[in-house]
Formats: sequence, structure tokens, C-alpha cells
Amino acid sequence: MKRLVVLAPNWLGDAIMALPAIADVRRAAPEASITIAARPVIAPLFALVPAVDRTIVLQRRLTLRTAGSWRELGAELADHQFDTALLLPNSIHAALVAARARIPERWGYRAGWRSALLTRAVPRAFGLHQGEYYQRLVQALGFPNGPIEPSVVVPPAAREAAACLLKKAGWDGERPLVALAPGAAYGGAKRWPPPSFAGVVAALAADGVRCVMIGSAADAATGEEVGHALGRIDSPPPLISLIGRTDLATLAGVLSHARALVTNDSGAMHLGAAVGVSVTAVFGPTDETATRPLGAAHRVLLHPVWCRPCMLRECPIDHRCMRGVGVAAVVTAARRTL
Repeated sequence: MKRLVVLAPNWLGDAIMALPAIADVRRAAPEASITIAARPVIAPLFALVPAVDRTIVLQRRLTLRTAGSWRELGAELADHQFDTALLLPNSIHAALVAARARIPERWGYRAGWRSALLTRAVPRAFGLHQGEYYQRLVQALGFPNGPIEPSVVVPPAAREAAACLLKKAGWDGERPLVALAPGAAYGGAKRWPPPSFAGVVAALAADGVRCVMIGSAADAATGEEVGHALGRIDSPPPLISLIGRTDLATLAGVLSHARALVTNDSGAMHLGAAVGVSVTAVFGPTDETATRPLGAAHRVLLHPVWCRPCMLRECPIDHRCMRGVGVAAVVTAARRTL
């Protein structure tokens, strides 16, 4: 293996949970060239990962139903002379991309109908944390596992850009800063109620702490709900919002200035853990044993009810799993690193 391409997972959280496995490969093959092939929304992550030599952004969004896709599958990888492909997604599409790119060695989990497209097909593991799942794959391929905690390196330029953005938004650079990630891409069921996030802001403001909301543009409505629930006109206001105003590198920079992150189960949760900020995560419909933030420094809070984890996008009853997590418990957990 001299020229390896790793097909990255399609979601930010999954991509971050795969970083320990990528680090395992780098340690075992220090002379190999490692390229990551990722969707545009995920690709910037790997500029923060020293183990990665290069990133290819997969611009084409092809499916088996797309006209002409059989001719174009793998075209973005075909000219790079990779000798090995490591497929982290379990999809047949990922296997087809590697096969159509004529990459001689194609490694991944045996899943669905794609085994015939792989040269090394590893039996799937079950009942593991997602980070362990990726590490189990590379271990089976001969790469010894190292630490399971993901890590990214925030460049000085990103940290400085984040500081400038925060100060323009109202942070004085002195008061302790706590980040809040009230959104979640999977669905409304994963979101701790906005009034509860507002309660955290109010409690921390009494401690002299500023809170900053982070997230993508898709989280704007949720962020507005938090602001409306807070309903304060203090000067300076205890809550500033950078929702929809950061790229991934700048978001990592913002998190590097925070002393704590309060979040739902989301990509921001995993990014915070990888940056090294102390994470307090509220889990409801999703399974904390599979996707909790990796590392001993983080806290997971949940309300044990009979219906969780249901894995549903929207709660069909009363959202008791999330409403049952109290503001006081979250504030206590967030305060531990202030």
C-alpha cells in the first residue's frame, strides 16, 4: 500500500468518529500517501487532520438511477493511480466508485450486495460505538488500534478568524465563553427544547459567562426560538449567535475559544470533542452507546424512559426523553470546566 484513498463517511459526526481509524492507518503506514475522498460539506474537516496528505472533493452526486452514471462512477478518482481504497461507508455506491476507478485493492465491510466488488471484505461488527466500528475494520485489515479519541488541529488563522468574529458579535475576549449547539440534522426529536437552552444561558449569565450559539444555516429557526425564549434585553446580551456564519474551520476556531459546549447529539458535538472542548451532550431518541462524544472529559445526560432510544426523527408522543432532562443538571455539568 503506497497510495491509499479513504472514502469518507457522509456525515460530519461519522467522519469525526472515523478519525481514530485513519490515525491507526497512518501510524502503521507512515510512508504511505493518504488521500481522503469526501463530499463537499465534509471535505474541509480533513484540512484539520495532520494524518491526511490530500483531500479530493467528490462533486458529483451520482446514483444508480442517474443517466450515464455507469460511465462516470469513479471518474473523480480514476486519474490518481491509487493502489488501495478503504471504504468507510457501507454503501454499494462507495464500492462501485472504487471499482469503476479501477483501484486494484478495495477494502471495506461486507455489506449488502457489494462483497463481489471488494478485494478484502471484512465481516461487519455490531453493538459497538461508531468509532470502535471503524477501528474494528482497520484492525481486521492489519492496522493495530491506538487511542479512540478523535483529534483535529485548529490552525492559528482559523482561531484568529474565530476570535475576530466573536468580538464583532459582542464577546470581549475576557469573559468565559460557552458554546451552544441547539440544532441537529437528523430531526426535531434530537433537539433539547429551545426554552431549556435559554435556561442554560440565563443560569450561566448569572456566573458572568457569555454564550454563543453555533450551527449551520439550517439551524437558524431553532436558534431564533432560543433567543425568543430567553427574552432578555441585557446590555451586553448574554447570548450571541453565529449560526450560519462560520465555515467548518472557523467553527473549530470558535470551539477552541470556548470552555464548554452544550449540545444535542450532532456533528457539532463530535467536532467539539475533537477540538478538545469539554462537551455536555443531551441524548434522547438516539443511542449514546453508539454515538456519544469520545473521551473521558465529556458528560452525557439523558432521561431514562421506556421508549428510548427509538431512533425516530420526530417524536410521536410527548418528547418525554428530552423534556425530562432538566436545565439544572445541564448547567451543573457545563460549569465543571468554567
